[in-house]
Amino acid sequence: MMKKQFRNAVAGVVAVLAAASSVPTAEAETLAKNLFGGKALPAATAPKSYGFYSKGCFSGGVAIATDGPNWQAMRLSRNRRWGHPTMINLIEKLSREASADGWPGLLLGDISQPRGGPMLTGHASHQIGLDADIWFTPMPDRKLSSSERENMSATSMVNEKTHRVIDRLWTPAHERLLKRAASYREVERILVNPGIKQKLCETVTGDRSWLKKVRPFWGHDYHFHVRIGCQPGSTDCKGQERVAAGEGCDKSLAWWFTEEPWRPNKNPDAPKARDLMTMKSLPAACVAVLNAPAPVSEAAVTVRGAGQPTSVAKIIDSAPVTANAFSEIPLDRVPIPMFRPEPGQ
Repeated sequence: MMKKQFRNAVAGVVAVLAAASSVPTAEAETLAKNLFGGKALPAATAPKSYGFYSKGCFSGGVAIATDGPNWQAMRLSRNRRWGHPTMINLIEKLSREASADGWPGLLLGDISQPRGGPMLTGHASHQIGLDADIWFTPMPDRKLSSSERENMSATSMVNEKTHRVIDRLWTPAHERLLKRAASYREVERILVNPGIKQKLCETVTGDRSWLKKVRPFWGHDYHFHVRIGCQPGSTDCKGQERVAAGEGCDKSLAWWFTEEPWRPNKNPDAPKARDLMTMKSLPAACVAVLNAPAPVSEAAVTVRGAGQPTSVAKIIDSAPVTANAFSEIPLDRVPIPMFRPEPGQ
């Protein structure tokens, strides 16, 4: 009788331990978007991108100022003015050179969160500090109010029924702006609405070599998306394949004007990737990025213009917060969806 009771007790303990081991910790199950979205400042370490554009994070980020000589940042409450220093410096350079080309100034959309990672809302990409959205709406000749920056709508350049550019809105200045952005060696892709790509294919004269960088994608009717490649020192950054040869004005563009790309999503209620990603989904280095000390202030890591970028501050604000460590999970390249995009990618 005593042996039977002992065996039952041991079996009960084993069952409890097995059940406990199968239940993930709260930290393991916390969505990565909540952890990264809660960081107000970047990781004050060397600038590095980890993972893929839609599955990763970055350290050593800097912010672009809310206002500069040739730009104004929009949707300030999102705190998405951050990026790899190369990305931020390139935006500042584009603002200066586009102004010289005759563009009134840039209205800046989302770049990245301070430490990247999945965003609380919106984009699937913008996670490793190498993506930036720029509005097609020219900057007004006055400083926008906080309310305007939160609520002002950008102008769509495309008829949503025909998927073609609205001719009365499109100007040669828009073409020059895209050409200037594509001219930079660091820029690998510029995502635009298929109608805008088609307009460029129909109207660009002279040098057309830059058109290959301009790629059609869902959305992107009121802004264009600039993507630069993995930067030196970011050995754990996963780049995309090179863009295809040619201008991209062939049958691959014609596909966008068939019925297929615009068919309703067969599973519209499927959860978005950002709503499923935990820290286990990201590169192992993102745990250290999340827990790294912050710079002494936002001002210390903000680029203000005039071609004078600010380096990441060496003075740190506080010691890192202890967090759970997760084992490394192999990172697969995330393919571009062929039928339905994540909103605002």
